[in-house]
Amino acid sequence: MNIKFLSLASGSSGNCYYLSNGNTSILIDGGLGIRSVKKIFKDHSLSLDDIKAVFVTHDHADHIKAVGHLAGKHNIPVYATAEVHEGMKRSYCMTEKLADNMKRFISKGETVKLDELEITCFEVPHDATDNVGYSIKICDKIFTFITDIGRITPIVAEYVSISDYLVMEANYDKSMLDTGPYPTHLKERIASGNGHLCNKELAEFISNNFPPKLKYLWLCHLSKDNNHPELALKTVEASLKTQDIIIGRDLEVVPLRRTSPTGIFEL
Repeated sequence: MNIKFLSLASGSSGNCYYLSNGNTSILIDGGLGIRSVKKIFKDHSLSLDDIKAVFVTHDHADHIKAVGHLAGKHNIPVYATAEVHEGMKRSYCMTEKLADNMKRFISKGETVKLDELEITCFEVPHDATDNVGYSIKICDKIFTFITDIGRITPIVAEYVSISDYLVMEANYDKSMLDTGPYPTHLKERIASGNGHLCNKELAEFISNNFPPKLKYLWLCHLSKDNNHPELALKTVEASLKTQDIIIGRDLEVVPLRRTSPTGIFEL
C-alpha cells in the first residue's frame, strides 16, 4: 500500500488535508466551503463516501467550515477534543451543527485506531478554544500535522522527531509582518507564543533538530500578506544547508498553496 496525501488548501481562507493508505481515508480539518471540497474531490477522482473520519485540530473558522456538512450529509464521524467540540457547537461559521451520533471524542496523548491507521492527538500552543496536532501511523510510516502553532514545545518536538512526513506551519516572514499594514495588536497576536510560527523559527528548529527519517516537509498555512512561498522555501533551504542537509538529496520541501489543491502525492 502507498500513502496518498493531498492538500486541498492551506491558509487563512481554509485548511483541509486528505490522507489515505488506499483502504482507509481521512481528512484533517474541513475548513473549505463544501462546494470547493466536492469539486476538488471530483477533479482528483476521489469520493467523500470513502472518508472514514474528519480529525479537527481546533475550532477556528478556517478549519471547521465544512465539518457540519461532511458529518450531516455524508455520515462522516468527527474526531476532536471535548473543548473543540464545544467550540464548534458555539461557532457562527458552522451553520450545520454536529449530531451527537457523529461526534467522536479524543484526548491529548490518546491514540485512536481506525482500520490500519493509528492516530495520536497531541497539544500545540495556539489561541483557539483548544488546539492539537496529529501524528498518524500509516503504512508503518509516521505522518504528522502541525498547523497554527505559536511556538515549538517539547511535546511538539517529540512528535516531529519521529516523523517520516511532516506538514508544519511557516506562517509569516518576520520583517514582512513588522513592516506590513496589520495593526499593532494583530501583529502582536500573530508573533506571540500562542499565535503563529514564522519561517525562521521553523527553519532553525528543523535544521538543528533534523528528524532522522524525514523525507518530506510541507510548509503549511502561509500568510497571504506576510509571506511568499519562495521566501519560505529559501529560508528553510538556507538554514538546512548550514547543517549540510540538502533539499532534493536528503528531503523534499514543498510550500503548500493557500487556496488551491496540490495534486496527490503518492509516497
